[in-house]
Amino acid sequence: MPDSNLLPGEPATVLTAPRNALVIFNPTAGGRRRARLDRVLAHMRALGAVVTLHETTARGDAERTAREAPADVHDVIVAAGGDGTINEVINGLAGRDVPLGIIPLGTANVLAAELDLPTDAEGLARTIALGRLQPVTLGEVNGRRFVQMAGVGFDAHVVASVDTGMKRLVGKLAYVWETLRGFFRFDFRPYHLIVDGKAYDVGSAVFANGHFYGGRFVCAREARLTDPHLHVCLFKSVGPWSALRYAAWMMLGRLDKLPDYEVIPATSIVVEGAAGEPVQGDGDIVATLPLDARISADRLDMLVPA
Repeated sequence: MPDSNLLPGEPATVLTAPRNALVIFNPTAGGRRRARLDRVLAHMRALGAVVTLHETTARGDAERTAREAPADVHDVIVAAGGDGTINEVINGLAGRDVPLGIIPLGTANVLAAELDLPTDAEGLARTIALGRLQPVTLGEVNGRRFVQMAGVGFDAHVVASVDTGMKRLVGKLAYVWETLRGFFRFDFRPYHLIVDGKAYDVGSAVFANGHFYGGRFVCAREARLTDPHLHVCLFKSVGPWSALRYAAWMMLGRLDKLPDYEVIPATSIVVEGAAGEPVQGDGDIVATLPLDARISADRLDMLVPA
């Protein structure tokens, strides 16, 4: 069942099936995930959906394809890949009135968890072919849209350092390995934030649009994709041992119990730091410092189970 907290009090729109779907697929996901995709597409066709498959060839191709897809042909755009591929498609849909479906094929699949999407091929196919439209809010960082979260500091450097080949080979363990290395290699330093006009100095910060982080870990318990705020997670202490402590308490589900951790709802965030430092959005590097983050002026319709 979909998350009942996703959009309290506002009815979702139901489209008329069958749908004509353009599926944008990142083939670097590997053979096992390609087989999963084929199963989902077979179920979609069996439900009466018309399916056109586009395989990306380079970074940015998913965004360009979503932007240029003819709206008079496709009434649904589907991102088939990880959170990075979904982020590209979301940016390609900026200014377009076309809903987004998801076939999660990535390492963490954070957005799929946030939307409480089915995990089986038939359930995913039914969601895309026969599901309902759920409007969600989006964030922006330096003008680029994100849906789940963005961040500066330690987590952004981990994302920037992960080897894509290792990521394809061992999945989430690539992030675990890079996190452990980062405790000893990252030059921990403070960042200066201005959150809705109020100043903070922190070791790291995450701007949560949803409450899940890195899979099903929780950074901001109250954050939801329909909340018209970003929830700014302030990791106030600086240094490797503080970062290790934060990571351990997050895995234990007790991050919000730490006295040097705070979550603040906000609509506008400015971050100052060393120019050129990486900024992660939806698990990929999407910008560099200095940073201006805010809630996007528009919303996006996403397909969720009926």
